[in-house]
Amino acid sequence: MALPVPQDSAFHEAAPARKLSVVEDVPERAMAVFAHPDDGEIGAGAVAATWAKRGCEVAFVVCTDGGSGSSDRSMEQAKLREVRRREQEDAARTLGVKHLVCLDFPDGGLEDDRAFRGELVRAIRRFRPDTVLTHDPYRIKGFQHRDHRMTGIVTTDAVFPYARDHLHFPEQVAEGLQPHKVRRLLYWGADEPDIVVDISDSLQLQIDALYKHTSQVGGLKDAGRDAAGRVRTRAEEAAAGQAFKYGAVYRQLIART
Repeated sequence: MALPVPQDSAFHEAAPARKLSVVEDVPERAMAVFAHPDDGEIGAGAVAATWAKRGCEVAFVVCTDGGSGSSDRSMEQAKLREVRRREQEDAARTLGVKHLVCLDFPDGGLEDDRAFRGELVRAIRRFRPDTVLTHDPYRIKGFQHRDHRMTGIVTTDAVFPYARDHLHFPEQVAEGLQPHKVRRLLYWGADEPDIVVDISDSLQLQIDALYKHTSQVGGLKDAGRDAAGRVRTRAEEAAAGQAFKYGAVYRQLIART
């Protein structure tokens, strides 16, 4: 019996099984929360660029320092951390991201704990996003980095109820960071996405930003793997049946008003 084709954990995204609802509204403020430098470009790069062009104030929160993300046996963690910080800054600038927060937890060391949750609550209360985008922690149809799962879980909890309720992390409220209710949560990498965003006018910006992560995408080039081609193919598949060429798909949660 033939074995299934392995999924690439970085670039795999489940193809939509049915025509998806199109999200056309642009939030006033949005935030993408992701585990490692380059995850944000993969999961939300084109959407961030599309919305930023239309006046959305976009914040990126990268949770780890990326210090373990290399196959180069001569690379040292301290050097890699510096490299990946610069790459992330260049990529965010390319997309039009206004705010970049680097939490610098150890790569591979994210935990579902109060320290991590508090940092994400702080970011939400500081930037007050209408929409938050992050890793889907509940996918089961492919391998997923543990840091991605932890980020998705803790972001979800930070959105609801921790950032919303004043008695959670009251020390932040005492500092002047008021509670905030996020309206919409979008998960990328979902097994069963239910919405799609038209990214046709920003896909190239996503690719340009992705290639700012030379330490990561350079390795794909060296191995003969076409990262840009994968991004385009995935975006075309996401837009199947729609009136636009390229799309980004997500699983959506909407908060009650």
